[in-house]
Amino acid sequence: MSDISVVCSNLSFAWPDDTPVFTGLSCTVGPGRTGLVAPNGAGKSTLLKLIAGELKPTAGSVTVTGTLGYLPQSLPLTTGLSVAEVLGVARVIAAIDAVESGDVDERHFTTIGDDWDIEERTRVQLDRLGLDDVSLDRTLGTLSGGQAVSLGLAAQLLRRPDVLLLDEPTNNLDLEARERLHDVLADWNGCLVVVSHDRTLLDRMDRILELERGELRLFGGNFTAYEEAVRAEQEVAEKNVRNAEQALKREKREAQQARERAERRMSNAAKGLKDAGLPRIFAGNMKRGAQEAAGRSGQVHAGRVGDAQSRLDEAGRALRDEQRLTLDLPDTRVPAGRTVFHGEHLRVRLGDRPLFAADGVDLSIRGPERIALTGPNGSGKSTLLRLVLGELLPESGEIRRADGRIAYLSQRLDLLDLDRTVAENFAAYAPHRTDAERMNLLARFLFRGAGAHLPARVLSGGERLRATLACVLCAEPAPQLLLLDEPTNNLDLVSAGQLESALASYQGAFVVVSHDERFLAEIGVGRRLRLSGGVLAEASAPGE
Repeated sequence: MSDISVVCSNLSFAWPDDTPVFTGLSCTVGPGRTGLVAPNGAGKSTLLKLIAGELKPTAGSVTVTGTLGYLPQSLPLTTGLSVAEVLGVARVIAAIDAVESGDVDERHFTTIGDDWDIEERTRVQLDRLGLDDVSLDRTLGTLSGGQAVSLGLAAQLLRRPDVLLLDEPTNNLDLEARERLHDVLADWNGCLVVVSHDRTLLDRMDRILELERGELRLFGGNFTAYEEAVRAEQEVAEKNVRNAEQALKREKREAQQARERAERRMSNAAKGLKDAGLPRIFAGNMKRGAQEAAGRSGQVHAGRVGDAQSRLDEAGRALRDEQRLTLDLPDTRVPAGRTVFHGEHLRVRLGDRPLFAADGVDLSIRGPERIALTGPNGSGKSTLLRLVLGELLPESGEIRRADGRIAYLSQRLDLLDLDRTVAENFAAYAPHRTDAERMNLLARFLFRGAGAHLPARVLSGGERLRATLACVLCAEPAPQLLLLDEPTNNLDLVSAGQLESALASYQGAFVVVSHDERFLAEIGVGRRLRLSGGVLAEASAPGE
């Protein structure tokens, strides 16, 4: 087991149009659980595909010691396949059935090999991942997105790989499915590499592998330990930058003072020579000597200034571009006693199926409440948000909304007009603010100068989040109730931190659907509601 490993040696990759992803990556990952983290677009999924052999490097090599299993972020599965076919056990089970029916053809025994217990092992893996009610002959198209992810993981585990690569395995999983995944991976004793933005999962890792600025760095410990190490590094880097800035200012000041002294000396010397009545040739030699001395002094100070600038540049390179949002949103304040939404006996029907229980659901939101709405996938959480928003009308029941704007932030971040710039989108939501006010507010969302005039369609995921937050939180009128549906699903760790900063500044009420417990803790959720089996009830946080 100790010789299981993944070794990347001077690994480089570029897309067919020669756009580089990374150059000269080297690392060795051995047994244990490794979390791979990086901003969106840095190449995490690409690196996993290179290790899995789905992509070929433009330079360097990847060596995997041991059998390999790989679960990509998007499963390339045909919906008509049976569960047994997806798991790769259909042929073996069919051969066992044939033998048990009396067919002793040698090819059946060859197919079975040592896998006489395959059906039992399959059921154990399915049960561990919450798929105990899924039959082996069921088709993939009848499963939810979360069930399909769990099924893909079960297929890899049944292969008993030595090295397992997982790309965002908790995407589309509800809280219960995530907890089952955590338990399964806790028992893993091979080499595991996980790409994830799920900080709860990353906190269960043995080490963190960071892909940052085209370089790989390995940090011992879980994600919390990694954050602490990075924070300590940044404190040192910031101190070094401050010291380098002071040194540069000092060298520039001394260089200026040296120039001024030299100019005074030359001026005084010229005057003295004139008053002394010395011959012109002698006076010229004296003047040239003074100029050369001043030139040498200037070169010395210029060199010192250049060295100080180089030290500042070097110190600056150690700083990370992970700015957090610093906001003040007083217009979103909601009085503590105010009811912003009240719904009684709300019923909704999806086709012929009632989504909620016979009595419907009741929901009241008062003051600046911070509510987490949890529950299994498919239980109707997003539908309930649409009822609160007014986008969907209930079949029956009573709804009262307070005056004031209700805003909705979906995981798709599809609020922006892609044909407009950031500033133009913002102006549409805040038309009565002056241009100066809007630019000042956009700067607080880290859109400064030319960044405010970028077209929305070219924004990165993190930039799109910040632009959307600006439009939602600074709109006229400001929202007093904010609805968020799985807001962190497609965010990298930096963007998730920026969303947390924005919500910390928000003073109204919000309801957030999320399975990310770390995120819910960071944004100060004070009330939890669980929707399950058509019933909405008060709930407690996991572990309470």
